[in-house]
Amino acid sequence: MEDAKKSQTKVIEVRDLALKIDDHQILSDINFSIDTGKFVGLIGPNGAGKSSLLRSLYRYTTPTTGEIVFLGKSLCHYSRQDYARQVAVVLQEIPDHFNLSVFDVVAMGVLPHKSLFSAVSLQDKLAVASAIDKVGLSDKTRQPFSYLSGGEKQRVLIARAIVQQPVFLIMDEPTSHLDVKYQIQIMELAKSLNITVLASFHDLNLAGALCDEILVLKEGALVADGKPLDVFNAQLLADVYGVCASVSSVSCPYEGIEQVPHIRYHYGYAL
Repeated sequence: MEDAKKSQTKVIEVRDLALKIDDHQILSDINFSIDTGKFVGLIGPNGAGKSSLLRSLYRYTTPTTGEIVFLGKSLCHYSRQDYARQVAVVLQEIPDHFNLSVFDVVAMGVLPHKSLFSAVSLQDKLAVASAIDKVGLSDKTRQPFSYLSGGEKQRVLIARAIVQQPVFLIMDEPTSHLDVKYQIQIMELAKSLNITVLASFHDLNLAGALCDEILVLKEGALVADGKPLDVFNAQLLADVYGVCASVSSVSCPYEGIEQVPHIRYHYGYAL
C-alpha cells in the first residue's frame, strides 16, 4: 500500500534507461524520478546526452533498454494520442509553421483532445485567446507566427502548451538562442504554470535560481541529482564542465526558496 501511494506522487520514473545508436552508447544506466509539481533542470555539457534523454521521454526516440513510467504506468501502455494529451514539448528549434497566425499555432494545442475532423469549438477559441493573453501576446494574435522574434515564438509555443493542459511539460533548451531578458522571461513563464516541468539549461545560474531539483549528465551518465545548493559545487563544475569556478549562496526572490547557488567563473586558471 505504501509503494502505491509513493508511486502516485511521481509524474515520471526512469529506470535503468540506456540508448545505443549505431554501436555508440548515448545514454547508460539512467535512473531518476520527478515528483508532481516539481520544476527540474537538466544540465550537462554539449554532447552529454540531454536532448537524447528528453527525446526518449517524449517518445521521439525508443530507448535500447530500461523503462519509463508515467503516472504509474509504463510508457509502452500509452497510445501516442493519450500520451500527447498529457505531455507537452517545447523545443529549441522553432518551426516556421508556414503562414499560420499566432492564434492558429496556439490552437494546435487542442488537437490531442480532438477526434479526427473535429471542429474547434467556441470554448476552444476562448481557451486559446486566454493562453495568448497569459503569455502577453494578445496584440499579435492575428500576426503570422513567422514574423515574430525568437522570444515571442517561444512564448507562443508555451501558450500552445497551456491550451494542451498537460500534466508534464518537457523543454529542450528553449532559451539557447535568446537574449538574457527572454531567457529569464520564458523560464519564469514556464515555472508560473505550476505543473511538473523538466527543462534543459545552458545557463547554470538560471537553472540554480529557478529549479527545485537538478539532474546532471556527463558522457551519457547521470552523475548528480538533487537540490541546486547540494548539486552545484566547484568540484562538480570542474569534473563535468572542465571550468574553474566558485559557488556561493545568495537570497532568492521566489516564494518558498530562501537561498540559491550563484556560480562565479574564474579565468586564466588551468585545472
